[in-house]
Amino acid sequence: MSQRLYDTRQQTYVDFVPLREGEVSMYVCGPTVQSSPHVGHLRSALVYDQIRRWFRHEGYRVTLVRNVTDIDDKTLANATEHEPWWALAYRIEREFTSAYATLRIQPPTYEPRATGAIPEMQAIIARLIDRGHAYVADDGVYFDTASWTDYGELTHQRPADMVAAEDGAPRGKRSPQDFALWKGKKAEEPESAAWDSPWGRGRPGWHIECSAMSTKYLGTEFDIHGGGRDLRFPHHENELAQSRAAGDGFARTWLHNGLVSLGGTKMSKSIGNVVSVGELLSDRRPIVVRYLFGSAHYRSTIELSEEAYAEAQAAFERIENFLARATRLVGSVPTPATALPEPFVAAMRDDFGVPQALAVVHETVTEGNQGIEAKDAGRVQELASAVRGMLGILGVDPQADEWADSSASDSALEPALDSLISGLLEQRAAARAARDWEAADRIRDALAAAGITIEDTPQGSHWSV
Repeated sequence: MSQRLYDTRQQTYVDFVPLREGEVSMYVCGPTVQSSPHVGHLRSALVYDQIRRWFRHEGYRVTLVRNVTDIDDKTLANATEHEPWWALAYRIEREFTSAYATLRIQPPTYEPRATGAIPEMQAIIARLIDRGHAYVADDGVYFDTASWTDYGELTHQRPADMVAAEDGAPRGKRSPQDFALWKGKKAEEPESAAWDSPWGRGRPGWHIECSAMSTKYLGTEFDIHGGGRDLRFPHHENELAQSRAAGDGFARTWLHNGLVSLGGTKMSKSIGNVVSVGELLSDRRPIVVRYLFGSAHYRSTIELSEEAYAEAQAAFERIENFLARATRLVGSVPTPATALPEPFVAAMRDDFGVPQALAVVHETVTEGNQGIEAKDAGRVQELASAVRGMLGILGVDPQADEWADSSASDSALEPALDSLISGLLEQRAAARAARDWEAADRIRDALAAAGITIEDTPQGSHWSV
């Protein structure tokens, strides 16, 4: 079965055929670093991390570019006298980097900043002017949407039905749908936020930034362009139009991930229902948060709630407990040397069907637990290895090196906790041997009340939190 993707532009499933055999080139719209990251940012970055890991498993060499928009109207607006726009952008960028690392979202191959691609942006703008698809106005340069007959092909809208481009209060636009490629410097903006150009000092518009950064690192045509569903219009629509009008083949396939919902309402800064990364991770395990955010299909909306987290935690702990039991039975569990379960592979090749893939994980865990009860060590090791392999592709293998330091503080406390609980288990074993069931049950209940689960086996009792 070949890899299938849902292409937003064609609004249908397509077979993935890479531009260059054995390679995948991906561009993903990264953050605009004007304020701290929220959970929606994490969801988008995690989706493309999963996709990248899967392509790597399939044997592709993956080049992933995820940009940083470090110059923007909002970045300038949020700057202060004591923290200029460039300092704000760098501080927020570091917050994003830390948040990604917490969820083990692997760094992209390249992570360009918009301010590092000004010459490339100006070159595209010049080509658009020469081709008759852009015009110079008193306050900058604009893309002439009427000149590009395919404008609207990504979101399948007619230009007359589109919302007008938000470019402040432009003086020289010919049409409400035309959008800024180059913004002339305003008197109130700092000198450091302007660059020389053939059209006067100024700075780039939002959309031209990604057209320049993607083609700078991936070439004029590449395999996949990704981003959140909320970026389809106007950002991606305008990217596609200006890039094609400039003569570039640009992205062959467009992927868009779903958003995060709070109480049935799309999370949005404009209505104030945003959950910051700090709030999310303040008392939650990062690996479980990653499991939750990565458990839905990438194109679906995730409902974020305490109930959803509790369900994800219970499901993930079931997997962890199986791996712990398997390790006690067979020793270390290596990652698989053989192929992964075929249903898992089929699910991932079908537009990255993670929910169906996770169902295979849990079915394998069930079969593995049955093998443990039957003391079939060979089968248990095979199944546990498969579970680790599948979890690794999803980035949630608790025994993987990348999660080794995820609970350093817990690891420091574990010897003391183990000593205390082992003492109680010895008392319980003595009570059971003396047939003092009341005392044995009292110890078991006290441990259960503290969140400690006891598993009695022929080899002795084992505990877990």
